[in-house]
Parts: sequence; C-alpha cells; structure tokens
Amino acid sequence: MATLISITDPTDKRLDDYVKLRETSLRRKLETEGGLFIAEGAKIIRRAIEAGFEPRSFLLAQRWLAGLADLLDECDAPVYLVSEELAEQVTGFHVHRGALASMHRTAGIQPEELLSANRLVIC
Repeated sequence: MATLISITDPTDKRLDDYVKLRETSLRRKLETEGGLFIAEGAKIIRRAIEAGFEPRSFLLAQRWLAGLADLLDECDAPVYLVSEELAEQVTGFHVHRGALASMHRTAGIQPEELLSANRLVIC
C-alpha cells in the first residue's frame, strides 16, 4: 500500500521529479539521465502501470485521491498530497488532470528482438 504524505513546502526535495516540467531542459534531464517520465491524469497513470511501468512517486491533489485509491493500494511508491495551487507552483503549469506520476522507464525492446519476430516493421 502506498504511503500518503502531505506536503505544503514547494521546495521539498521529494518533489524534485515534478519541478518546472514546462522547462524543456529540465524535463529532458529528468527523462534521459533519470530514466523517468511523467504520466499525467488517472487514465494515463493506470495505463502506464498496467503496461508494466513502475511508479517512483505520485503527486496528487486531495480530490483525485479517491479515483486512484484502488491503484494506490497496490503500489509501494509514495503519494505526495498537495494543494492544486502548490502543484501548479511546483510544476509550472495548471495540473488540470489533478494527478501526476513519476514513472521508471523500462529498457524497451531491442531492434534485434523486434526484427527477429518475422513481422512487418514500419519505421
């Protein structure tokens, strides 16, 4: 079960994955160096987890907690509960879908594996 953590300080280091997501240079650093990506919205978060991506943490406004409760019960990643104002302050944009998740990227499929499947590949 996920641990719920209320955060009120926008400089809290636990929120670093979500800081200034509008700034391309910071987002690219998170994605390439950290091997992470950000999923936005309950539907995308659910799909990412169902596809096998592991959540590192969640950033939620309180009103979105109930809609993800079943999913969060099965995850060990921390859930950072923040006000909608704080989410906007940290991320640099209005988080209109109310929920974000920092997700670990998978290694992905290697070209050799894809090509050995004897299927049509269109690039």
